[in-house]
Amino acid sequence: MNETKITYVGHATTLIETGKTRILTDPLLRNRLSFLLRQKYPIKQDWFESIDVILVSHKHLDHFDIYSLGLLESSTRILAPEDVVQHLRIKGFRNAEVAKVGNVVDVGEVSLRVVAANHHGRLKSLKTSKSNPVGYLIEGAHKIYFPGDTDLFDDMISYSESLDVALMPVWGWGPTLGPGHLNPRRAAQALQLLRPRVAIPIHWGTFSPFGIGWLRLGYLVEPPREFANHAAQLAPDVEVRILQPGEHTSLEE
Repeated sequence: MNETKITYVGHATTLIETGKTRILTDPLLRNRLSFLLRQKYPIKQDWFESIDVILVSHKHLDHFDIYSLGLLESSTRILAPEDVVQHLRIKGFRNAEVAKVGNVVDVGEVSLRVVAANHHGRLKSLKTSKSNPVGYLIEGAHKIYFPGDTDLFDDMISYSESLDVALMPVWGWGPTLGPGHLNPRRAAQALQLLRPRVAIPIHWGTFSPFGIGWLRLGYLVEPPREFANHAAQLAPDVEVRILQPGEHTSLEE
């Protein structure tokens, strides 16, 4: 089966179903994280059932959430940076493997390549050690780039060969965007390096600080539209598909 289905669960959490393999990225499967509240998009249990592998990009708490990982089967395979794996093992997650840049890991018929990311952010990390962010290239029925959190960097061009989908972070969780992130224009500039067939904006519209989400709705809805407008100018050959949290899209060869 050569179909790939991608569900934008919300924030940096996506469910990638490629062939028979189910992959979950940076699971954040709760309605509240510290001072952040999930906005109006309920979590469905079938989004995190029968997962073959979890990909964790880095230790910031909006990407690495122990509570959410605990909702999955304890035997589920987890790939994560070394500092994350150390914490997972302390918490009893025994099937966690270190993802180092350059590593290639096979999961069923899917090949996962660990790639670099350029990120430091404002939301705190766990205090056990310095955060070490990575991204992933997923090669199954289609080739997909999941960057986690990153800013623009020149080596993105090395990920572009036969790239079908780029899951592009275009914002964050508040009315302003801290360092180490892509904003809508810089995400569109990244498309000039990556040259995917399809770009799906992620990392937007899902969480906001308590008390201000409905007062300043623009930052919850505008970033993917701005990204699509910039992409139309800077990378017109790339098809942008905007998915609301909870929506999905499919690709076929």
